[in-house]
Amino acid sequence: MNHKPVTLTALRRMKAEGRPIAMLTAYDASVAHHAEAAGADVLLVGDSLGMVVQGHPDTLPVTVDDIVYHARAVARGSRRALRVADMPFLSHADPAGALATAARLLKEGGAQMVKLEGGGQADVVGALADHGVPVCAHLGLQPQMVHKLGGYRVQGRDQEAAERMLADARELEAAGADLLILECVPRTLAARITAALDIPVIGIGAGAEVDGQVLVSHDVLGLTPGRPPRFAANFLRGADDIPAALADYVAAVRERRFPADEHGFD
Repeated sequence: MNHKPVTLTALRRMKAEGRPIAMLTAYDASVAHHAEAAGADVLLVGDSLGMVVQGHPDTLPVTVDDIVYHARAVARGSRRALRVADMPFLSHADPAGALATAARLLKEGGAQMVKLEGGGQADVVGALADHGVPVCAHLGLQPQMVHKLGGYRVQGRDQEAAERMLADARELEAAGADLLILECVPRTLAARITAALDIPVIGIGAGAEVDGQVLVSHDVLGLTPGRPPRFAANFLRGADDIPAALADYVAAVRERRFPADEHGFD
């Protein structure tokens, strides 16, 4: 395994060379260590921890303190992978608030990039970029907007919504975003957005024609309570142990065996 730290330059090179990027969530040092050892390029300290760790029905109760705590633990367990931390609900409503949140996530939590949900945030992304903060944008299904969206639904299926998402993606890239996550987006739209951007595009329920994949580690290990999302797969089934399951996930992404057709949306 390459032990050189993963940088934004390295991720852009992977996109240019057509080498899939493998990304996983991590909320503690142990999973961070094993995910990195498995070859994960990016570790996301996601606000999904509100659901899979804290037991909330959605991500909205997660605080900046929560993300800082878990990001610090992940930083202790990893050395090579790029560490991304979510900006919780209403913690990035304006440039000043976003800068304050980012300062905590990077300086206290040890994150190397922040992630924020939604389009129409060129001013926030621009302010972060101007201050040297790497930004991962997030379009499509945005869990922080679950009540506004009326549930966890595929986004961008009609022509107007698809064009709006493409425009948002271009605007976020122009403002300074370094990475984009597309969640629950029709595979054809995800492929179109990926081709239109210079920055890497990571999918979750967005088909195979993107630059990489991300999954919640609890889904990868079959730990999520209830019915798993359609775009997830249990890699622990058939594996000898957790490290092997994480390695199987990374290999499946690298070899484009995951996601399969049944994990995406038309």
